Amino acid sequence: MSVVTIREFTDPRCPWAYSAEPSRWRLRWLFGDQIDWQPRMVVLSERPYSAGFDAQAYSDGLRGFVRRFHMPIDTRPRSHQPVTFPACLRVVAARLHGRPGEDAALLRRLRIRCMMGESLDDPETVAVAAREAGIEPPELERWADDTAVEAALRADMAAARAPSAAALALDHKLADADSGPAGRRYTCPSYEIERDDGARVDLPGFQPLESYEVVLANLVPGLERRADPESVQEALQWAGEPLASAEVAALCRLSVAAGREQLARVALEQPLGSDGYWTLA
Repeated sequence: MSVVTIREFTDPRCPWAYSAEPSRWRLRWLFGDQIDWQPRMVVLSERPYSAGFDAQAYSDGLRGFVRRFHMPIDTRPRSHQPVTFPACLRVVAARLHGRPGEDAALLRRLRIRCMMGESLDDPETVAVAAREAGIEPPELERWADDTAVEAALRADMAAARAPSAAALALDHKLADADSGPAGRRYTCPSYEIERDDGARVDLPGFQPLESYEVVLANLVPGLERRADPESVQEALQWAGEPLASAEVAALCRLSVAAGREQLARVALEQPLGSDGYWTLA
């Protein structure tokens, strides 16, 4: 039973949010269903960019993320910066109409597909991600046609563009917004961590894992903390889906190099960029 809620403001295109996945997996392992995870869509772009797109600069930026965070990314230049509204709409459609957790599963697959170099505004990318998340694409499209879905997405976008006073005090962790009372919005990933009595701490922008652990320890000191996995096999079995080397390393408290060495003995790798995703052999 959950005793704390984490509202995660995110977008499937954001490399910061993607690079934070190891921390999210670690928190899920440590605290399990004591945390109610609620993805909320920021929507980084509703319309195509009009100022032009520097493909090489974006590619160079992705290489910087790979060097710093070790998550697998295809860093070849993209043709354009995709609009994320349609993909985010379908994540919300899965939240409202799918089974519990299908929105998070779809978000995960969209995020990985984007980092593989696929375009989030390509319907085929969304369809493949839906099938990987266990959702039939025609059903997802029917869900997305519900007017309540767009209303819920607009509510997500409005919440992302109304950061709290605490978040505004950390303005360097926010971004310019085209709407909202303060002209600022949450960057991805931003967490609102709320106890069941309404007490809340907001952590805007990318944060180290230790920040989340300190907040949880102060908000809910009685949370039960699970022991570390005994092996990379246990971590992969628990996850129930392919994990990147950095994600397994975070779960098992290993260096990425040590994690890759142990994974190579027991798992198969699907390469992506300079790393890859692992499944048990």
